Amino acid sequence: MNEAIKVDIWSDVQCPWCYIGKRKFEAGTAQFHADGGGEVEVEYHSFELAPDTPVDFDGSPADYLAQRKGMSLEQVIPMLERVTGVAESVGLAFDYDHVHQTNTVISHELIHFAKSKGRQLEMKERLLEAYFVNGEHVGRIPDLVEIAAGLGYDRAEVTEALESHRFLADVKADVALASEYGIQGVPFFVIDGKYGVSGAQEAQTFANVLAQVRSEKEAPQ
Repeated sequence: MNEAIKVDIWSDVQCPWCYIGKRKFEAGTAQFHADGGGEVEVEYHSFELAPDTPVDFDGSPADYLAQRKGMSLEQVIPMLERVTGVAESVGLAFDYDHVHQTNTVISHELIHFAKSKGRQLEMKERLLEAYFVNGEHVGRIPDLVEIAAGLGYDRAEVTEALESHRFLADVKADVALASEYGIQGVPFFVIDGKYGVSGAQEAQTFANVLAQVRSEKEAPQ
């Protein structure tokens, strides 16, 4: 049996290219698997694109981007339309009209909580969907508890974990490791601990890198 290839992914819940890249990576992984490449083990790591964002930002995502990038709304809106179109091409229905711009640190804590239960990938997908598709708030503990309860988690346990910030150290450790690796933008994929792939690359690119890693693992030493 081939040893699974480990892929570590740095990503933020409020990063549109992270959700798009997730879909492209999943397609590339499926192609690799269909070609007989074997299993891929995925672990997500926290990255805060804008740790200074208030939990309840007063304005739309377009307002936020305009302020952050020093651009006009007339410049920003076409950018959001473009990313929405790219998202649609991979089956995602972004709804920027209802996105709640927020601070994502507690959502990362929830992902680490889910990881402690062996369900990290499910929670990561659910929070991306909550933010970009469903118009749910992912920066407030009561809203995150509702999301977790919808996945069958115990409300009291999730509330305690988030209110005590039991997993904050894990979030900060991920962020520190990203800095150590020199990761400045996400999504960022570290494949087998030695190949870095930056951005929402095409599915074929991910399939090719996975195939390269597999061939190296199987090469005579």
